[in-house]
Amino acid sequence: MRFGRIATPEGMTFAVIDNEGETAKAIAGTPFTEPEYTGKEYALDDVRLLAPTLPSKVVAVGRNYADHVAEVFKESAEHLPPTIFIKPSTAVVGPGAPIKIPEFATRVEFEGELALVVGVPCKNVKAADWKTVIRGVTIINDVSSRDLQFADGQWARAKGIDTFGPIGPWIETDLDAFDFSNLPIKAHHTHDGVTQTKQDSNSNQMIKSLGEMVEWVSESFTLLPGDVIATGSPAGTAEMVPGDYIEVEIPGIGTLGNPVERA
Repeated sequence: MRFGRIATPEGMTFAVIDNEGETAKAIAGTPFTEPEYTGKEYALDDVRLLAPTLPSKVVAVGRNYADHVAEVFKESAEHLPPTIFIKPSTAVVGPGAPIKIPEFATRVEFEGELALVVGVPCKNVKAADWKTVIRGVTIINDVSSRDLQFADGQWARAKGIDTFGPIGPWIETDLDAFDFSNLPIKAHHTHDGVTQTKQDSNSNQMIKSLGEMVEWVSESFTLLPGDVIATGSPAGTAEMVPGDYIEVEIPGIGTLGNPVERA
């Protein structure tokens, strides 16, 4: 099942999205309970997709791909193992919403990533049990200001600026439909009308597995329904500037696209 959040003429609502991505059936509750349909149905072309979850926090695992560690930090993953940071809820935007770069962020890059959406309140989850607490998967663009990241020495400002956390297009709940040990992840960068595939990688390059990440994160943080775990960026990240367009693509989930603007 696919859960999305949409803006309609009547207001905002969660909805179940059909597998073809053409219609949305509104529900009374949230994606974290059994869906109760309201009877209202919309063509997706007639509504606006929003971020499919309203997380209290986005917990992100950085440096989880060895090739990305070498690319950005110029060191091996043995010397710089995975780390955890948090993006605030105010960084989250949905599909099609602009990524707004402020003047003080002078080198901003995209990072296309697989994201997990928490389904139940949980703490101290064992790696083998990770699917029992995860409602589904989606896509996140972990937008990062490299200049601030290295100047500050910690990542809160560089990765937590408003709009620096696009999420979408929806939550795919059928976890068993995916081979998470072999999942392609791509990011396409359009600049001056020319589109190039910059990230072209696979989840088989992850250092920590999804289960290991859920266990690691939940040791420190109580996770709430709707919270997001960003699982790390493959290599291929690149600078983006106002006027560009970024699409992150993961088979079985879809494509998350956002324009880039000056704040």
